[in-house]
Amino acid sequence: MSTTRTPANFYKPLAVGAPPPFRELPVRLERMVHFIPPHIEKLRAKVPDLIAKVDVILGNLEDAIPAADKAAARAGFIRLARDNDFGQTGLWTRINSLSSPWCLDDVTQIVGEVGDKLDVIMLPMVNGPWDIHYLDQLLAQLEARHKIERPILIHALLETAEGVKNVEAIAAASPRLHGMSLGPADLAASRGMTTTRVGGGHPDYGVISDAVEGAASAGAPREFVQQDLWHYTVQKMVDACMSYGIKPFYGPFGDFADHKACAVQFRNAFLQGCLGAWSLHPSQIDIAKTVFSPDPAEVAFSMKILEAMPDGSGVAMVDGKFQDDATWKQAKVIVDLARLVVAGDPQMGSVYGL
Repeated sequence: MSTTRTPANFYKPLAVGAPPPFRELPVRLERMVHFIPPHIEKLRAKVPDLIAKVDVILGNLEDAIPAADKAAARAGFIRLARDNDFGQTGLWTRINSLSSPWCLDDVTQIVGEVGDKLDVIMLPMVNGPWDIHYLDQLLAQLEARHKIERPILIHALLETAEGVKNVEAIAAASPRLHGMSLGPADLAASRGMTTTRVGGGHPDYGVISDAVEGAASAGAPREFVQQDLWHYTVQKMVDACMSYGIKPFYGPFGDFADHKACAVQFRNAFLQGCLGAWSLHPSQIDIAKTVFSPDPAEVAFSMKILEAMPDGSGVAMVDGKFQDDATWKQAKVIVDLARLVVAGDPQMGSVYGL
C-alpha cells in the first residue's frame, strides 16, 4: 500500500474549506528555535523582548513540562500567542506525542484559539509517514472549521530508531512538512546507546592512533580523538530533507555552561547542512546566531566567485584558486544565506557588505 499521496493529489487540501498547501515553503530566517515553558508566567513576560532577539519562539508543551502542568502550559501558550505581535519572528509549539493523553487537546485547543498566528507545530516521536498523515488530516479539518487562511506547517522530531529508518518516507509524507530536528536524547534511548548526554559527543567515543611497532615503543602513548556520535544521523536527516525541499535542524545541546562545546556541535551541524538549532537557554541564542550565519570572510570570497562567473558557467581563478560550476553553486548557497540573514537582521548588512 502506498504511504504517500499520488502526484495529482499531493497539493490538494485534505478538508473542504482548508487552505491549499504551500507549493514552496515560506522563506524565513530560522537560525535558532528558542524554547519557552509557557506555564511559567515570569518567562512568558520576557517574550516581548525575546521577539526582537530570536528567529523563532517555541512554546514547549512536551518534555520538561510535568504532567500536572500540561494543561497550564497549553493555556499559557495560547495567552502567549494571543498577547504578542511576532512580526517576522516565527511562532511554533511542540505538542505532546500522538500516543499521549494531551495531544488531541493540544492541537484542537491551540488551533481553535490561535491557529491564525501559529506557523509550525513540532511533532515529537515521529516513527513514520503515518504519524504525519494523521496530524495533516486533523489540521486540515481544524483549519476549515476555524476558517484559518494560512496552512499550519508540521516539523517532525526525529528521535526514534524507527523514525531514522523511515526518514525519507517521513520527508515525503506531506506538503505540510516544514522540516526535521534531531532529538538526540530520546534517540539514544531508542537505540540502546549507553550515554546520558543531551546532544554533543561522548569522551569515550573516538578513534586511537596506530601502535608503533618495535620493542622500544612498547607502552608509548597513543593519541585518542573524540568522534561525533550524531554525524551519521545528522547527514542522513539532511539528505532526506534537502531531497524533498524541507529544512533540517540540529536539536538541543543540554550542557548550558559549556558554550564552547555547544558552538562546536552547532557548527558541525551547520557545516553538514543544518539551517539552525534549538536554544534551550538564553546563553545559546547568540551562539546559534553566530554559528548559523555565514562567516563574513566566506561571504566575501563567495561574492568574488559569483562576480567572476555571473552565469555559473565556465571556469575562473579567484585569489589563486580554481573555480568551476560546482564551486559557484557552493558560493551561491553562502551568499543566499547571507542575504536572508541581512533581511531578518539588518545590522548584518554592513558586516557582509550587502
